[in-house]
Amino acid sequence: MSDHQRIHPAHDVEAPNRPTVPLFPRNIAKSDHHQPLPKRGFPVRHSMPPKKRSCCCRFFCWTFSILLILIIAIAITIGILFLAFRPKLPKYSVDKLGISQFNFSDNNSLFVTFNVTITARNPNKKIGIYYEGGSHISAWYKDTQLCEGSLPKFYQGHRNTTVLNLPLTGQTHDATGLQNTLEQQLQETSNIPLNLKVNQPVRVKLGKLKLFKVKFRVRCRLVVDSLGANNDIRISNSRCKFRLRL
Repeated sequence: MSDHQRIHPAHDVEAPNRPTVPLFPRNIAKSDHHQPLPKRGFPVRHSMPPKKRSCCCRFFCWTFSILLILIIAIAITIGILFLAFRPKLPKYSVDKLGISQFNFSDNNSLFVTFNVTITARNPNKKIGIYYEGGSHISAWYKDTQLCEGSLPKFYQGHRNTTVLNLPLTGQTHDATGLQNTLEQQLQETSNIPLNLKVNQPVRVKLGKLKLFKVKFRVRCRLVVDSLGANNDIRISNSRCKFRLRL
């Protein structure tokens, strides 16, 4: 052959590529070659801390709870007492009205003396009533107070009926208009309406237990045929209402 054939080394495609440059620098220790790759971090969501209740909210919650417990306890106590004693309201009536004085003086003043008979009934089997001092009873014609007095102190036992004879006295100044109104009332209706007001402090006794002081309020409406002194006054209508005030 005239020309020498040049033979070039064939490139093996399947042979792995050998790097000509070292993957790691030579000055790095061998143990450092196998460091794990850093993992990808994910954002961490933190839960919100629970909100703390304020001191005022706690105070109102405790106060409301205590009041609710007290109300329930009081209601239970009242229910037990009601079932044990079966309380009934006392009853009052005006049975008689006597007038010993009903005179107009020369200076237009009115002097009045009533004698009122009131019956008080206690229908309870296990409850007594102490009528304390400081009571007040008054007789009125419309908006004018005619006379006043008080009830005596006494104890009314179980299922007891007490009759009270009460003197009432009073004086009204400048009663000319009142005199004319009374005369006109008699001419038109032949009767005169009166109001009797009683405010009485009492203590209720449940069995052997004496409770705190309360007030009885009694309002009686009367209709009489006249207001003449030393006359037999006829009561044509009498109605009393009772209220309890703490």
